[in-house]
Amino acid sequence: MRAIPHLFSRFCVSSSRSIEPIIHLILRHLKFLRSLYLDTRFFAALGVVIVLLILGEYWPVFLGLGKAGIIALGLLTLFDLLLLYRVSDGMRAVRDMAERLSNGDENEIRVYVRSRYAFPVSVILIDEIPHQFQVRNAHYVLRLPAGSERIVRYTLRPTRRGEYEFGKINLYARSPIRFVQRRYQFAQEGETVPVYPSYIQMRRYELMAHSNRLAELGIKKIRRVGQTMEFDQIREYVVGDDYRRVNWKATARRGGQLMVNQYQDERSQRVYSLIDKGRVMKMPFEEMTLLDYAINASLVLSNIAVVKQDRAGLITFSKSVQDILPAERTRLQMHRIVETLYNQETEFPETDFERLYTMIRRKITTRSLLFLFTNFETLAGLERQLPYLRRIARLHLLVVVFFENTELRELLAGKPQTTEEITIKTIGEQFAWEKRQIVKELDRHGILSIYTSPQGLTANTINKYLEVKARRLV
Repeated sequence: MRAIPHLFSRFCVSSSRSIEPIIHLILRHLKFLRSLYLDTRFFAALGVVIVLLILGEYWPVFLGLGKAGIIALGLLTLFDLLLLYRVSDGMRAVRDMAERLSNGDENEIRVYVRSRYAFPVSVILIDEIPHQFQVRNAHYVLRLPAGSERIVRYTLRPTRRGEYEFGKINLYARSPIRFVQRRYQFAQEGETVPVYPSYIQMRRYELMAHSNRLAELGIKKIRRVGQTMEFDQIREYVVGDDYRRVNWKATARRGGQLMVNQYQDERSQRVYSLIDKGRVMKMPFEEMTLLDYAINASLVLSNIAVVKQDRAGLITFSKSVQDILPAERTRLQMHRIVETLYNQETEFPETDFERLYTMIRRKITTRSLLFLFTNFETLAGLERQLPYLRRIARLHLLVVVFFENTELRELLAGKPQTTEEITIKTIGEQFAWEKRQIVKELDRHGILSIYTSPQGLTANTINKYLEVKARRLV
């Protein structure tokens, strides 16, 4: 009796060893069948053969042609299979992109495709793009000579921050016969890519700031009111420089090339971005929320402030004050700001400006420049928060940034035809009038404001920052 379990285990082991080759054979055939697809040219040829066979019922000459067509179709299909499957790894594909994508910008994705076949192939490339983009037609047709390589480039514009997961790269290879397609699938590890605030926009503005070419991005050249007397350097004259700063001695030494004195600007001023995360910032424009526009603009503003030798800080708030980054000018500060902005989401409770004022009074003890990114749709909405804004403005230089409804602008530009359209336009004009009144009300209380479309937010914010610097308001 004791030998029965031992015999049974030996029987199971020997049976599994004999079954293993059969399982591997089945899996190999399944893998073959999953990668095999019939091309439209095969079905077209098959249709011609069927028509010939049908006609052969009435005219015998067509019957012979139909039978010959069946043989030719079978032989060509077998030869096509031999061409595509005799090489185990006839195609290669690798996806290449940045380690993170930039929110609201066009990000380039590159797919390198290489053929190892000894004959030219036609390839259909289908890349499995993250579901957030809702793209259904991301396929490309390539013609590759023998042993050649191609690069497929396309762009993606994410509209939300977070993690985006790419799928497999699918290649459908076809020989010149084009009766059969062989599918190749390539999956890459670590294809979950985070989407961060617009670092592409940040780098573009930073590059222009370093090369004094911000005007190309819509940034106005603002004349400075007065100047500091701390000498910095002598440089060549460029159009727009104050002629009173011409250094005539240096000009004479350079043989007539105008040279001007350059003085140092006031530096190390504290610039804070206050980002409202309440429900008013959840309104969408061009698939992005107002919060995302504010995040992108505050990132660029902070970077420009650091480039200009100022200190950049960040505060996010809603029902309560949540994130506080004290203003600093270290190289690590921009990394902290990017990581903090990456995790922000809008919330549904109404924003509590009283708590914001309390925190500012307690934490920011030095007079600073505060950019408040929020939104007011009605004058009544501003009046509820105006007492707290006035208290903040007594302590610091406050700039309130709120948004223009561009769809409302398009509505007002049209000509109404029906009574309903006239009513809608009248209501729209009331909203537009209240927006203009908000600007006047803030100005009446000595609070600076930026009333801008979401698309022009970044440029208008930088313009206001440079204007404040030029007018020495802080």
